[in-house]
Amino acid sequence: MLNATVAELSSALAARQVSSVELAQLFLERIDRLNGSLNAFITVDAERALEQARRADAQRAGNAVVGPLTGVPIAHKDIYCTKGMRTTCGSRMLENFVSPYDAHVIERLESAGTVTLGKTNMDEFAMGSSNETSYYGPVRNCWNRGCVPGGSSGGSAVAVAARMAPAATGTDTGGSIRQPAALTGTCGLKPTYGLVSRYGMIAFASSLDQGGPMARSAQDLALLLNAMAGFDRRDSTSVERAPEDYARMLDLSLDGLRIGVPEQFFGEGLDADVRARVEEALHWFLAQGARRVPLRLPNAELALPVYYVLAPAEASSNLSRYDGVRYGHRATEYEDLLDMYVRSRTEGFGEEVKRRILVGTYVLSHGYYDAYYLQAQKLRRLIAQDFVQAYRDCDVILGPTTPTTAFALGSKVDDPLQMYLNDIYTIPAPLAGLPALSIPCGFDAQGLPVGLQLTGNYFAEARLLGIAQRYQLATDWHLRVPREAPL
Repeated sequence: MLNATVAELSSALAARQVSSVELAQLFLERIDRLNGSLNAFITVDAERALEQARRADAQRAGNAVVGPLTGVPIAHKDIYCTKGMRTTCGSRMLENFVSPYDAHVIERLESAGTVTLGKTNMDEFAMGSSNETSYYGPVRNCWNRGCVPGGSSGGSAVAVAARMAPAATGTDTGGSIRQPAALTGTCGLKPTYGLVSRYGMIAFASSLDQGGPMARSAQDLALLLNAMAGFDRRDSTSVERAPEDYARMLDLSLDGLRIGVPEQFFGEGLDADVRARVEEALHWFLAQGARRVPLRLPNAELALPVYYVLAPAEASSNLSRYDGVRYGHRATEYEDLLDMYVRSRTEGFGEEVKRRILVGTYVLSHGYYDAYYLQAQKLRRLIAQDFVQAYRDCDVILGPTTPTTAFALGSKVDDPLQMYLNDIYTIPAPLAGLPALSIPCGFDAQGLPVGLQLTGNYFAEARLLGIAQRYQLATDWHLRVPREAPL
């Protein structure tokens, strides 16, 4: 059962082949055995998980009407407020914060009957591409423990890859679902901006943050998104639209599919093994009747600098609430109110968070706002317009998720620019608000996973998942078990 997908676990529960309590115990034991070396979880609540599992079993025993996720164990990124459970956001600033309410995503998944195993490790306040900025220590990649798993949703990615949970939630601001999915051989979906409510999701960059699912197959992503998506009046950016079944196109025909291939995604800096695996995947699609459409996204090369102006600017504003007054870390010694602010924030935030706050404050300051922030907003609009134009000629855009496979722990922590370059292919989609997913498409010469990124038009999640599902029916990359987390 540890190696089963969410869809397979759902079928087993429906057929009474296994109970939810048995599943919860199985995954809790797996977490207990592996988490010490992988550090994927910050908090594990066995008592809560088993109580939810018993409730799910009681519903099935009473022949209640249940959904496909009832009794299925999952994990949550520690950025989602969870009532009665510690929510740290990977930071000392929130080390002892216990949320008094549930995030919208938590509400919807628990209403769907899922069992919460615990909260997963992450880059502090979702700021990072390697899961090395966490106050609770780095997460280690289960394909090679000397390598990073990607970030900021690295804990969720490793939890799924190492079979400590069949699925997990993540958040994606500039690639924080797709990048760790690529580096760990899992599947991750960033939905269209506004499709999944941000209520109760601790903010990094509000115009970019988007929650999404992480699992081992496209089918599983569809099942999870069915539960996660939905309008929420408490989130002013939540999109009000009719519910849809994101699994409805899993048998999509690829014949005639127009696949856009941007030339910028295959230029300098792309690792040779990554290029080869992605091109092999593209050739498979073409063999099924799809058609390649050469593309140029004129402003895509500006996405990285645009993102690292806008995201820190929003972070500077969002993180100003952590001042040691109402909640969060407060320094024990200070001389006056201003000194309390300074000491609390100095002690509570890590180096990467401080760096981004300083950058964001700078670009928003008098004399620089017009030159940097407003200019970045104009360029963001141009990037979005490039995609609108591209989708007149193609149905989906294909490329690598990351320029390289997983890199060594500590190899880039002292070079922020090199770290930021890991997001070069994932940043354009959130700047435009588009849906995008990453699925495994092979391995490099060192046996590390390679990710294939598919980017769709607005609200085209069902089509994206159908395309990914067809590829996964013909390949087994997503079913491979990490060598350092054997079953």
